[in-house]
Order: sequence, then C-alpha cells, then structure tokens
Amino acid sequence: MNGRMVLERFPAGGPRGSWPAEEFAHARRLEGMPAEVVMDLSTDTFLVIVREPVPAEVAA
Repeated sequence: MNGRMVLERFPAGGPRGSWPAEEFAHARRLEGMPAEVVMDLSTDTFLVIVREPVPAEVAA
C-alpha cells in the first residue's frame, strides 16, 4: 500500500465554475480528515485522497 486512500473520484470536465472535488475535500477537512485533491492524468479525474490511514471509527 502506498499510504493513500481514495475517498471519491470526480470527472475533470465538471460544469464551469463548479469545483465538486474541492468542495468534497473541504467538507472532509471540516470533519477532521486531512483530505486533498490530486489529478489522475491517466483517467482524467480528480481524486480526493487522504495520505494517512483513516481511523476505524471514521471509516465505519
């Protein structure tokens, strides 16, 4: 395992002015998760990831 967990995937061609991956990551950060957005160039998607393992009580 590479120490990252994908929480959600979003297509790169979202509606103009909309940032669904950033909004999702922001909501996770408000919940205490260290979420960030990265681009997967091979699939042309934005991934919302956490680099640390998610505590069991959050993942359940």
